[in-house]
Amino acid sequence: MNNLTSKTKSLVAAAIVAASSIGAFQADACTSLLVGKNASTDGSTFISYAADSHVLYGALKYQPAADHKPGAMREIYDWDEGMYHGSIPEVAHTYSVVGNMNEHQLSITESTWGGRSELVDATGIMDYGSLIYVTLQRAKTAREAIGIMTSLVKEYGYCSSGESFSIADPNEIWIMELIGKGGKEKGAVWVAIRIPDDCIAGHANQARIHNIPLNDKENCLYAPDVISFARKMGYYEGSDADFSFAKAYNPFDFSGLRGCDARVWSWFNRFKSGMDKYLPYLRGKKDAEVLPLYVKPDKKVSVRDVQNMMRDHFEGTPFDMTKDPGAKILYDVPYRWRPMTFKVDGVEYTNERAIATQQTGFVLVSQMRSWLPDAVGGIHWFGVDDANTAIFVPMYCCMTNIPKSYAEGTADLYTFSTESAFWVNNWVANQAYTRYSYMIKDIREVQNGIENAFANNQAEVESKALDLYKQDPQKAKAYLDAYSNRVAQETTARYLQLAQYLLVKYLDGNMKREKDGEFERSNTGYPVYPQFPGYNEEYFRAIVSDPAAAENLKVVPPEE
Repeated sequence: MNNLTSKTKSLVAAAIVAASSIGAFQADACTSLLVGKNASTDGSTFISYAADSHVLYGALKYQPAADHKPGAMREIYDWDEGMYHGSIPEVAHTYSVVGNMNEHQLSITESTWGGRSELVDATGIMDYGSLIYVTLQRAKTAREAIGIMTSLVKEYGYCSSGESFSIADPNEIWIMELIGKGGKEKGAVWVAIRIPDDCIAGHANQARIHNIPLNDKENCLYAPDVISFARKMGYYEGSDADFSFAKAYNPFDFSGLRGCDARVWSWFNRFKSGMDKYLPYLRGKKDAEVLPLYVKPDKKVSVRDVQNMMRDHFEGTPFDMTKDPGAKILYDVPYRWRPMTFKVDGVEYTNERAIATQQTGFVLVSQMRSWLPDAVGGIHWFGVDDANTAIFVPMYCCMTNIPKSYAEGTADLYTFSTESAFWVNNWVANQAYTRYSYMIKDIREVQNGIENAFANNQAEVESKALDLYKQDPQKAKAYLDAYSNRVAQETTARYLQLAQYLLVKYLDGNMKREKDGEFERSNTGYPVYPQFPGYNEEYFRAIVSDPAAAENLKVVPPEE
């Protein structure tokens, strides 16, 4: 039963519609990359996620497995706002969930695209976040998850705007796109496409599914009225064969192409040759070839590849944020503060929106492996804050304890703490934003050292876990739980050292001299004079490009 008052429902509806109308350059926007098992280097499936939000404190959540009595109800609170939406019947048994992965290696992530604002139904109970986490507690496989998610919105209604979901298990990866019916009918229209095992895919706040293979029941699932509802609403008039879900429910605009699909294009471009042919599409050219839902990469993709792709700023592309004028005068920093668009002399411009962005709350890469027991095979590589400077820490899906530094309650968005991984990572990242070209080298050295150690130790850790699993699965789970907790705490401690080191080294715009890994010190005890990196030529040229500034700052000898 939905217990929200009509007044509260109206306020919620207004807020959702307003958020939907902002478009792809909205404050909260996420990126999800997918890799099929035959496209990966080791047979794993991968999906990634960056929870990008200016108001999200990054933490790892845990929900234990539980048994429920007949008649028990599950209260649904909005994942973003925390508002109560209503209650649904609980199932007899729910699975444990670590972050966005459950104990059976099922993982679900999302990106919001909003779409047609009139299709938001504030009378529904299920919001997109609750839909994810309720399903993770109830499903074992991706196909089962799709069935549960669509059944939930059909029975209880869907109160969020348009959404893309990555849904993956150790054998299959799917993209499902879903949008409500605006209260005109209960439920939602949706379509789910299985990504071929030898391909990679992605979505980033723009609907990605175009033509629907209606007769491929094995690899395509969809609502029976997905096309007829579009006709009823006046969104489409053509044949079923030519129907595009994306064009009907999330029509292209500049921000959807340049700010959203461009991120997916950059992912494809890193692993597939010939992607330049889609640049006209990203620039909104009429009749340009549409970016495909998935591509077969030229080489297989590793978990480290996906982690590093989450750090992408369009490097090496026409949209490279390290090479544009803003970067050239600011130490190559690939970040632009909000708002995304700006006007000069009445002409509107935009900054690029890359996969890596400063306002990320948490980031993850889910790795799922079919040849291992679930407890060992499922790794939630998890980081907090900006993916570019974060550390992907191995959090196994069998965990029952969350490391203190990654747990909710250690701190919050208004309370700094050196015991919080979120705040320690932010301390590192926010220092780098001001002197990026110098500090990123120091950060990469520590970051790569930690992540390489995780990769190098993984085989040994999992070999021991498998030996324990043969004796007693609970011993293996306890061992992996302890391992994840230990390395998470060690990572936070090491990054705290890094944050302090950066502050000391780059104090007041200077750069302390180093020798053999230590700051140089004189024999007299007097500090060694630091280096003065100053600015580059592009910065100086930008300063004197203003005639008044040039005249005022020009060095002129005194008149005699």
